[in-house]
Amino acid sequence: MASAVNATAMAGNATKLTCPTPMKATSNGSWQGDNPLDYALPLLILQICIVVALTRFLAYLLRPLRQPRVIAEIIGGILLGPSALGRSSKFLNTVFPKSSLTVLDTVANIGLLFFLFLVGLELDLRAIRRTGKRALAIAVAGISLPFIMGVGTSVVLRKTISEGAPGTPFLVFMGVALSITAFPVLARILAELKLLTTDLGRMAMSAAAVNDVAAWILLALAIALSGSGSPLISIWVLLSGTAFVIFVAMAIRPGLAWMARRSPEGEPVKESYICATLTAVLAAGFITDTIGIHALFGAFIIGIVMPKEGPFAGALIEKVEDLISGLLLPLYFVSSGLKTNVATISGAQSWGLLVLVIATACIGKIGGTVLVSLAMKVPAREALTLGILMNTKGLVELIVLNIGKDRKVLNDETFAVLVLMALFTTFITTPIVMAIYKPARRAPPYKHRTIQRVNKDSELRILACFHGNRNIPTLINLIESSRGTHRQGLVVYSMHLMELSERSSAISIVHKARRNGMPFWNKNRAEGTDQIVVAFDAYEKLSHVSIRPMTAISDLQTIHEDIIASAEQKRAALILIPFHKNQRVDGSMETLGNDHQNINQRVLRHAPCSVGILVDRGFGGSAQVSASEVSYTIAVLFFGGPDDREALSYASRMAEHPGINLVVLQFIFSSKDGASISVSMDDFDGSSADEKFLKEFKANVADVNRSVTFEEKTVSGREEVVEAVKAVGRCNLFVVGQKPPCIALTQKQDCPELGPVGSYLAASEFSAVASVLVVKQYDPTAQRDSFTIEGTSGEDTDGAF
Repeated sequence: MASAVNATAMAGNATKLTCPTPMKATSNGSWQGDNPLDYALPLLILQICIVVALTRFLAYLLRPLRQPRVIAEIIGGILLGPSALGRSSKFLNTVFPKSSLTVLDTVANIGLLFFLFLVGLELDLRAIRRTGKRALAIAVAGISLPFIMGVGTSVVLRKTISEGAPGTPFLVFMGVALSITAFPVLARILAELKLLTTDLGRMAMSAAAVNDVAAWILLALAIALSGSGSPLISIWVLLSGTAFVIFVAMAIRPGLAWMARRSPEGEPVKESYICATLTAVLAAGFITDTIGIHALFGAFIIGIVMPKEGPFAGALIEKVEDLISGLLLPLYFVSSGLKTNVATISGAQSWGLLVLVIATACIGKIGGTVLVSLAMKVPAREALTLGILMNTKGLVELIVLNIGKDRKVLNDETFAVLVLMALFTTFITTPIVMAIYKPARRAPPYKHRTIQRVNKDSELRILACFHGNRNIPTLINLIESSRGTHRQGLVVYSMHLMELSERSSAISIVHKARRNGMPFWNKNRAEGTDQIVVAFDAYEKLSHVSIRPMTAISDLQTIHEDIIASAEQKRAALILIPFHKNQRVDGSMETLGNDHQNINQRVLRHAPCSVGILVDRGFGGSAQVSASEVSYTIAVLFFGGPDDREALSYASRMAEHPGINLVVLQFIFSSKDGASISVSMDDFDGSSADEKFLKEFKANVADVNRSVTFEEKTVSGREEVVEAVKAVGRCNLFVVGQKPPCIALTQKQDCPELGPVGSYLAASEFSAVASVLVVKQYDPTAQRDSFTIEGTSGEDTDGAF
């Protein structure tokens, strides 16, 4: 009896030693003697701050290498784990004590749960059903061969570092781990390399989408097989999972579709709908976890069955994505990194097995993709590039490995080997693709690179760029004013400039990468889902102008390359770009940042045609004006030089519109004794060209068009120029050259891209109502970098990149 009591007491003591007291949520504060790091909430806040700061810092360091952020997050997780900082037991026990890991893992999995809901929400099964035979064959080969080789590698690992691993589950997990292609990561890499809208990019995305769905099915199979029960239990798990999918498709999807129908375009989505959907995600996760698959599958399935049309899906993404992707999801990488101990890979055998796993993954994925691609008549270089792109790993890979680790299928050393394999294969993708695949081709030469031309009846092509909805009315009103008469026509390529930010979801990127104004990924989306495209479509139907919407999605440091390449591909004569400042309600100008200003300066420096920078002060009002209601006064300040001649050529075309009154003010310079000469014509050799140009303008435009007023103004200094400009009166738009033979009209000139006159007109002190268009004529003798064109050839192919 005594021994039994002693045994019970010893067991109780052992329990006390091995089971630490659960952490309380909040502390009473350090002033009352509490250490905040001994409490769950303040410790979790510190962990989130450290994780976000470290991963963002690593992403910044890796940005020049054009690596996706997932690389920084994987590396950050490994650095915080026992492989680096975690080697210090003091750091590990202070910041990531074992008692906090349950809370950390729970929050990380909540973030992962909603992230996979977003992945499913952005995945269109109809697009997968429309996948071509070539992409489908590539996807099947990219899954089957590495899966088979992964099974073969598992045999070697079970005899070495994975002795005792369960047979069938280990085989399946290894096969899945080596055959996965990270669809979201691949989308970002393609966008970074400006390959998203090329034939290669579309083929890779289609194949990766099929691969992604197949990987989830295989993962479900692996989880079912990894249970500790009998094979009959695994069958019941699979059958229950299948029944759940059918139930969601038959019962839940109609309810989601009902909420989507009751969320019309242009109206806010009801908060109750958002709450109900997010609750359904959690409930689905609970059910699939109860079944024995994983809570992630329930969230993913709810996302897949969500209707993709209308604003409902977009509202869900907008409300959930930033919090999940920015704060909670990085915790999952840290949770994974805390399980990854690179030190377990020790000795020649372990490192040799790491090389074997990497080689097997690369040979299987790249080899299978290349062989099938060559059989499908894909050129050898593109086939090799496609294989390297399909070898990209990412978040789904880590999910597979973590589930395998949690279910005791993978031990510490095998887990570390596979994590390093995923990191290495993803890291090498971008540099290798940049090295071996350069699809760029120089655009064919074209004649009309300026508005000023001998044949004034030839077609005018304009590449009109804009950042958002705010620029649309002014842009359309300017296009309406520019269409002219008795000519072959006006073709406008409207390019939506979108920053490739980290918050852009993978499929959202694909949706926005447009061909002929509609997403190539899902061409059957309901009309009206994009207000920008609708606005241009409506204007095109009401006018004789051909509008072709495009989208450029790039980093702000390189988006000028998209503009320049597209202008050359479309043989544009004029690039219209928005000024980097927007007007506030009080009339002052608010800057969008130096990055936007640098875009304009780079375009001016490298453009293959003339460029116009538009300072938008609401030209035509805040809404599109119909052709019959156009009534504008446009003023041209002519000092001389090629830029002023280009500006007047554009204004001459605008003067053909019956609702346009054009005022041309030519400045003639004279010097007075003792006066301060503010305007100089020194070293200017274009006076004869100006005289000839003005003579033709007067004969062909001013003398035959009553809506054109031409006036000469003799000035001798800055003050007289400013006085003459102010005397023009109320004007809707000023059109000026970028580099006239005139010194600055303002003391402060922080926008050199506008030139001396444009900077004065764009200043808030001058006007709060007159928009300004600063024009720079293309100079064929200027030194500029040539940007080559990526994508398919052909005039009617309106790819964004």
